[in-house]
Amino acid sequence: MKKIGILFGQERSFPEAVIERINQKAEKGITAEAVKIEKILQNQPLGYSVIIDRISQDVPFYRASLKNAAITGTAVINNPFWWSADEKFFNNSLAEQIGVPVPKTALIPSRQHPTGTTGESFSNLAMPLDWDAIFEYTGFPAYMKPYDGGGWRDVYKLHDKEDFFDKHSGTEQLVMLLQEEIIFDEYFRVYCIGGKHVRIMQYDPRNPHHLRYAVDSKPSSEKLLKTVEEYTLRLCQYLGYDFNTVEFAVRDGVPIAIDFCNPAPDADIKSVGQENFDWVVETTANYAIERAKAQKDGQDNLTWGQYIKASVAGKPLFEKAAPKTAAKPADKKVQEKATTEKAPAKPKKAATKK
Repeated sequence: MKKIGILFGQERSFPEAVIERINQKAEKGITAEAVKIEKILQNQPLGYSVIIDRISQDVPFYRASLKNAAITGTAVINNPFWWSADEKFFNNSLAEQIGVPVPKTALIPSRQHPTGTTGESFSNLAMPLDWDAIFEYTGFPAYMKPYDGGGWRDVYKLHDKEDFFDKHSGTEQLVMLLQEEIIFDEYFRVYCIGGKHVRIMQYDPRNPHHLRYAVDSKPSSEKLLKTVEEYTLRLCQYLGYDFNTVEFAVRDGVPIAIDFCNPAPDADIKSVGQENFDWVVETTANYAIERAKAQKDGQDNLTWGQYIKASVAGKPLFEKAAPKTAAKPADKKVQEKATTEKAPAKPKKAATKK
């Protein structure tokens, strides 16, 4: 019997619904349950073919446990090794490399020295930084947020450099991003499951949390939605996330990827609404069953993104299509001469026997 486990924290509606839906499907030899951990011993499996991870970003013990499960054959959704390595600033750089528009963003060192370090630990860091160049690059208004955070924690809107220094003084040991504000006409939050299943949801981050998916107007065009879908798939396939959400702010018709490092995205029925909830539960259940059927003991069953695959293979990260150039019309006399020179000789008539 192959078991699919869900590892979760305080949330209830999504993990419980996925477990119920998988078991309702009654796939032969597959069952689902909440993960149960009694002990973690090195190189010993947990007994799950698949684990859907919803909480290890907040619990280091779980992250280490999932890496141990992965190396003993469990297909973990999402890959805990990549999740440990990933963060938002790197994601923005990757997005630019693969042709997805993102806001102008600068990385800001922590206000306080990390525990166990002193000023001498930062001898390679110019003090003060070239703040004028940084502020000119991002402009104001701007947003400041942790480089690897989530859940809208420690996010600040800044109006000028004085506002920046005031807010930054209270960020303690957090490494922050300073990012240009995107004044948007439309906004989308997009689920991507398995690097292939996409659900585009209209979203307004300016609304109260429980009303952010309540948008009355329709998307401006099908072409825009197709671009959003294309960018979503590209980002998630390069990052290698099985389960992620991507947020786009649309400025002057261009979807700009605002946030796409959400490997444990909100899926609570009270916030996403019934239709979105039903889709994400059904799609997650189907994908988890697919991964359970494909899982093989004794080998790596994780998803690795195109970024890692290209690096290992020593190939270019992203091959851009070469622009097509129209052939220049040739001079008429030159064309006639070329035609004459290249024309095959007429076949000779066979000699008639006398």
